[in-house]
Amino acid sequence: MLEVWRTTSRSIGTSSVRVMLLCLLTICTWHVSDARAQTQTRASPLVEKINSNTIMMLTAGSGLTYGAMASDLATVLNDGDEFRILPVQGHSAFQNVRDVRYLRGIDIGFTQSNVLGHYKRKGLIPDMLEKIVYLFKICNNEVHLITRSDITSIEQLRGKKVNFNVEGSGSQLTAQDLFTLLGIQVQEVNMRQQDALEKMKTGEVVATVALAGKPAPPITKLKAKDGYRLLHIPYNKSMAGDFVPVPFTHDDYPDLIPAGQTVETVGSGVIVIAYNWPKNTERYRRVDKFVKAFFPRLAELQQPPRHEKWKETVLAAELPGWKRFDSADEWVRQSRDEEVNARRDEFERFLASRNIKNLPEADRKRLFEEFIKWSRRPLIETASPAR
Repeated sequence: MLEVWRTTSRSIGTSSVRVMLLCLLTICTWHVSDARAQTQTRASPLVEKINSNTIMMLTAGSGLTYGAMASDLATVLNDGDEFRILPVQGHSAFQNVRDVRYLRGIDIGFTQSNVLGHYKRKGLIPDMLEKIVYLFKICNNEVHLITRSDITSIEQLRGKKVNFNVEGSGSQLTAQDLFTLLGIQVQEVNMRQQDALEKMKTGEVVATVALAGKPAPPITKLKAKDGYRLLHIPYNKSMAGDFVPVPFTHDDYPDLIPAGQTVETVGSGVIVIAYNWPKNTERYRRVDKFVKAFFPRLAELQQPPRHEKWKETVLAAELPGWKRFDSADEWVRQSRDEEVNARRDEFERFLASRNIKNLPEADRKRLFEEFIKWSRRPLIETASPAR
C-alpha cells in the first residue's frame, strides 16, 4: 500500500495525494460516526433504562458488615432492569465519604458516625454539611479489641504494639480517635486482621482493633483456649456523639466470653450517606428510587437469613447535626403522620369505651401523649446519639 501511495504521489503530486487522503479519512469518519449513531439509537432505550434504574453503592474492603448488608439489599430489592443495586467495593468508611462527595457515578455509600464526626472536626471537606446527607442509620458497629489472654486491662496496652488495621481504613481512624479519647498512647501498627492475629501468637503484636457488627464471623472463630481475649473498653463522656456504650455477651461470642459474663465496649453508627443532589435531577431521582424501594421493605431484611444487624434498624432514627436526604425525610415524616393518625383513632375509641366526653382540648392532648407512652410504642425511636 505504501508503494502504491509513493507511485501515485510521483505521478499526480504530493498535494493532490494529501487532498485525496483527507477526503478518504473524512468519508471513513462519516461512516464510523453514522454506524455509532445508529447503534446508539437502537440501544438507547435499554441503555437508558439500565442506567437510570441502577444504584451504585459503595461498600468497604473488610467485608465484615458493609459487604454483607449490600448483598442483602441487592438480593431483596433487585428487580431486573426495573431496579438494581450494584455494590462497589470501596477502600474504607473514611474513603467512602470522599468518594460519595467527589467520585462520579457513585450514588450512595456506607460509613460510620464517628468518621463523619472526624471529617467535621478536621474540616476535611469544606462544604460537607451542604453536600453530604444521610439516608438512615442501620445499626451500631462494635469495636472489638482482641488481645492475648494475658492482657486483662486496656491500660496494659500503653506503650505496646497494637494493630489499627490497614492505613486509611475506618478501623484505623476509629482506633486512633478511641485511644486518644481514652488518653492511652500505644505503638500503632498497620496490617490486615488475619496477619495481626498471627503476630499475636509470637508476641510481636499484643492486640488488634476490629470494627464490625456483632457477631462478626471472623471473630466468632477465635477461641479463648487458643489464647485470645475480647478486652473491655470503658466509655466516657468525651466519646458522646461519636460512640455509644454497648455490651458483648456469651451469645455473641460463646468461645471467647464465658456464660453469664459480658464485655463492655463501644460502637459507632453504621450510616448510609448520599450526595445532596438537587431535586428534579436524574441523580436525585435515582437515590429517591432507592428510598422508595427500600424503606417500605425493611421488615423483609429483618428476617433470616439476612444480617442480624438489620433488626436494629429504625428508619426514623436521627443523626444529630446532619441533614437527611429530602426524599428519605419526606418518607419518615409521612410514615410518622400516618402512625399518629392511626394511634389517634385508637385513642378516640379508647375514650369512647370509657364514656369520656366533652374533654377539654388541653386535657385530651395530655392524655393522648400519656396513651402513647402507655402503649409502649414510641412514635419516633431516636437512635443512640451519633454525630
